[in-house]
Amino acid sequence: MERKIILKDIGYLAQDISILHRQYYKDTGKLFKEQQLNPTAACILLTINDNAEINQNQVAKSLVIDKGLATREIKKMQALGYLTKTAGSGKSIILSLTAAGQQVIPTIQAIRKNWWEERFADTGIQPDSPLVSAIEKVVDSIVDESLE
Repeated sequence: MERKIILKDIGYLAQDISILHRQYYKDTGKLFKEQQLNPTAACILLTINDNAEINQNQVAKSLVIDKGLATREIKKMQALGYLTKTAGSGKSIILSLTAAGQQVIPTIQAIRKNWWEERFADTGIQPDSPLVSAIEKVVDSIVDESLE
């Protein structure tokens, strides 16, 4: 039987990415909870880990999340002892990981990496697929815009 391939309108890509996002949160939520985190908090910690001298506003912009959400999550992680705030230049407050925060980073990275490796293995998509680099390019352009 011949299978007819119907190409979707590119507009469906946002819907598909949203489905991936929700499924990632659903699947990883329990694993992050073991670290007293949620997936958003985990992303914030990874962003701080990857960017020295980053402030709260830059974290919110680089993850394209609401400033209020960033504030709430950062306060929770500060209370958990995962990060500290120190005075930066002007009114900015620099976020840094504590020893406990640095210690949880490999676990967060492993949870994220394992989830994606399983999705790729299930579908046969290779990590070096042109799709991956295309999505990264679009995300970079959005983040670059928001940081201006």
